[in-house]
Amino acid sequence: ATLNSYVETRYHDFPINRGTIDKQGMRLSVPCFVAKTLLERTFNLMANRIAVMETTKGVVKFELYEDLAPMTAQNFINIAETGHYNGLTFHRWVKDFVIQGGDPTGTGSGDYKDPATGRKRTVPLEVSRTLKHGEAGGVAMARSQDPNSASCQFYITLARADFLDMEYAVFGRVTEGLANVLQLREGDKMLSVVITAPEGA
Repeated sequence: ATLNSYVETRYHDFPINRGTIDKQGMRLSVPCFVAKTLLERTFNLMANRIAVMETTKGVVKFELYEDLAPMTAQNFINIAETGHYNGLTFHRWVKDFVIQGGDPTGTGSGDYKDPATGRKRTVPLEVSRTLKHGEAGGVAMARSQDPNSASCQFYITLARADFLDMEYAVFGRVTEGLANVLQLREGDKMLSVVITAPEGA
């Protein structure tokens, strides 16, 4: 019952394919790409995974907050595992603010098309008071003025950005390679993004 309530709260209006899964007598209708991980995380207490991003300025690793922002983190993981981010350009850099990428068009206006439906995929805004941008190295979803318009673009903060808290979905934090992040500029590339298990897992 607790898991069912959690799922209904988090995923009731999620606008993509949904799948029904059954574990320990509970039937749940949840987004297909989060269903498996949601159950694993709830019942097996899995550790958060790591995104390893090779860029033209070096390797950057960031923890994905699958525990605190499961919907947003799973969206990123699912897109990364399709190879979407490989070779894309960082199209926006603002000194002492953010470096942003993930747009397939490189213009800042592109989105991710779900291969299963051919439609644009967006993620509802997922925020809480425990999800903060903090110091440089916060990873969050970029979006338009519509709070629920985040798709595939994300940014990494280059300094404190507390004013963005509760407005943009933070789903990770740089754990290695922050110096490389600070060297990134508009036009640099993500050569590859790979999702890995945490060290020691």
